[in-house]
Amino acid sequence: MRQKRNAQRAKAVLVAGGAGFLGSHLCEALLRDGWRVICADNFLTGRMENIISIMDQPGFRLIEQDICRPLDLGEPVDRIYNLACAASPPRYQADPIHTTRTCVIGTLNLLELAVRYGARLLQASTSEVYGDPEQHPQREDYVGHVNCTGPRACYDEGKRTAETLCFDYLRAGKADVRVARIFNTYGPRMDPADGRIVSNLIMQALEKRPLTIFGDGLQTRSFCYVSDQIDGLRRLMDIDPNPGKPVNLGNPGEFTIVRLAALV
Repeated sequence: MRQKRNAQRAKAVLVAGGAGFLGSHLCEALLRDGWRVICADNFLTGRMENIISIMDQPGFRLIEQDICRPLDLGEPVDRIYNLACAASPPRYQADPIHTTRTCVIGTLNLLELAVRYGARLLQASTSEVYGDPEQHPQREDYVGHVNCTGPRACYDEGKRTAETLCFDYLRAGKADVRVARIFNTYGPRMDPADGRIVSNLIMQALEKRPLTIFGDGLQTRSFCYVSDQIDGLRRLMDIDPNPGKPVNLGNPGEFTIVRLAALV
């Protein structure tokens, strides 16, 4: 049964994975707009330096905990953003079982929290749910071309299962859930060693090493700046009525890896 909200209570939001690349930018944006922010992070990939500038701000609270264990917030929240999962291949493949648990058990715990408080939840999914796509660009109704047993499956399939849970809760009328499929995002606070193409090329250039391009470099990608991505996440959280389906969030313009390397 949903708890009755106190009309006098300041609006509160939980950001799971709030010390990560996207999460820290989201926490800052929410604080600027007057939200009370609870940041939950286990610091496997999140970093304290990402949130050090907001640690002492009124309205900010940090909970150092893995979402695979149920969270005891000690207060109700109005919104929940689930950004808690390693997103770069070297990091999520380092402990694939934990990656799957984070996507599935962690998401389930946050969905139950949303039910308890009557909170709206946004699930950060990924373009990786499309697998190795045979359709370009991918529409949200494309079911993908996936490998459920490969070394990246812990992330791809974990996120697909998280989406399944979210839409089951939505269809059952248990929680107001939105799902964002995030495409390549770049900007300040990216982990230099996260193994993705933008950070790889930038670090190679800074260290005056040859830029690594696989194949002919004519494969295309789209890249979304972090502030635009955060704006998209917040708009999807706020929009009414609920879209009732996943929403791709990224830059619609694609360009080649060769061009990216030239820009770097």
